[in-house]
Amino acid sequence: MEEMRRGVPLWQEELASLMDGGLQYDDGSPIGQDSRSGFESSVDGSGSGSESTESLKDQVTGFMKSWGEMLMDLAVGCKDVVQQTLVSEDSVVVRKIRKPAAKLSFLNEYLPEDRDPAHAWPVIFFVFLIALAALSFGSDNSTSVPVLKKLRLHPPGASRVELPDGRYLAYQELGVSSDRARYSLIVPHSFLSSRLAGIPGVKDSLLKDYGVRLVSYDLPGFGESDPHRARNLSSSASDMIDLASALGIVEKFWLLGYSSGSMHAWAAMRYFPERIAGVAMIAPMINPYEASMSKEETAKTWEQWLRKRKFKYFLARRWPSLLPFFYRRSFLSGYLQPLDQWMSISLGEKDKHVMRDPVFEEHYQRNVEESTRQGTAKPFVEEAVLHVSNWGFNLPDFRLQKKCKANGVLSWLMSMYSESECELVGFGKTIHLWQGMEDRVAPPSVTDYISRVIPEATVHRLPSEGHFSYFFFCDECHKEIFSALFGEPQGPIELTEERTETHKPDQPETGSSNISTT
Repeated sequence: MEEMRRGVPLWQEELASLMDGGLQYDDGSPIGQDSRSGFESSVDGSGSGSESTESLKDQVTGFMKSWGEMLMDLAVGCKDVVQQTLVSEDSVVVRKIRKPAAKLSFLNEYLPEDRDPAHAWPVIFFVFLIALAALSFGSDNSTSVPVLKKLRLHPPGASRVELPDGRYLAYQELGVSSDRARYSLIVPHSFLSSRLAGIPGVKDSLLKDYGVRLVSYDLPGFGESDPHRARNLSSSASDMIDLASALGIVEKFWLLGYSSGSMHAWAAMRYFPERIAGVAMIAPMINPYEASMSKEETAKTWEQWLRKRKFKYFLARRWPSLLPFFYRRSFLSGYLQPLDQWMSISLGEKDKHVMRDPVFEEHYQRNVEESTRQGTAKPFVEEAVLHVSNWGFNLPDFRLQKKCKANGVLSWLMSMYSESECELVGFGKTIHLWQGMEDRVAPPSVTDYISRVIPEATVHRLPSEGHFSYFFFCDECHKEIFSALFGEPQGPIELTEERTETHKPDQPETGSSNISTT
């Protein structure tokens, strides 16, 4: 090894030769001459100038030390540049953040006296991020990962009617038949739901006791209903009226709106009030950006929602094109997840107890499977945008009030003494509201607002109920709703068959039957 290295200069000799290249001090002495002679004498203890050998390890060590020194000098240089361009008093960054930082200067009082805030706060912020990441990962690893159920695709089999524009609307009927129905009740479903929801768990015997024909349908793009090219609340109300006409509901019908499905009930009340006999709403929803809400009502409503839900409302109002990204990662992923995670909602204890019921779980899975049947985010985005956009009407419009035809001061004075020139406007039919006081999805502040702007509405406040506990699989609750709407149960309409016989000579005896409704 030593023979192989003979004739090859060492790195110290190369360094010394570079420093002995003719550079001189001010006094004329060459740079590095003394140091080189001293170095050569130190290599050979006797100063005889004999060559010394260096191992590969020493060369690598020296090389790494040199690179380390260069990197240290580079870091010091970068630090100086940053301090001079970004952290100095005249830099753009400092000028931008000086005013916001001044508002938080009171936090410096909590720091030790020997700590510079400029160095302490970045360290605190960095440690906070690390701790937050550790907690998030730690919580996920400490619990078992639940096994996700796969959403199934069921064969189509819904009854459908053709609308005037050529689209088909899927529906479901429960209760008594059309010819024996004493009351017709139409139910538009809520978000992430379908015609299969209706009134969850309602007993067929209860429908027969009150003579109710219950009709629920898929909104456009949901379930087996065809999508609508330009859906809005006006078209939603028209779909409901066209469905009623196609099913032979010629008399006034009743409406039931649950949660976000109530906005379609509001639309039918606004555009076709003459076809509505009365309305029931359970945990009603309104536009959270409703301008007629007071600041206190708005604050009480928004403070009940999770930050993620508020963010989705913001996206639906400003950038709805971003919503499909979240929907495809949740209920359009093909796997069943807890409802509160999908909808970004917080639930009370009673709602959590209801959701753990196997009957609820089975209904929930089947309903979601039908709601997402078409596998597209478009109807869900449309529903979210409708919720937070301008409805085209305000809830105070439903309040009963006197409207007089006064074209001038004289006509206005005459209208004060004459009722012939005045008329009542608003929704003059029965409105019942059921509100769980523990509801965190549709907070009680929403119902308080509705009762303020529509004082004719009857409000049923439920002290210990949540968003799901009163409406889902509660026989007594369903009976209370029907009793408030229809009064005492009278059963379906009875049909009597009257036979009249006619006798003709030389003709066989024939009978004809006439069916009349009593």
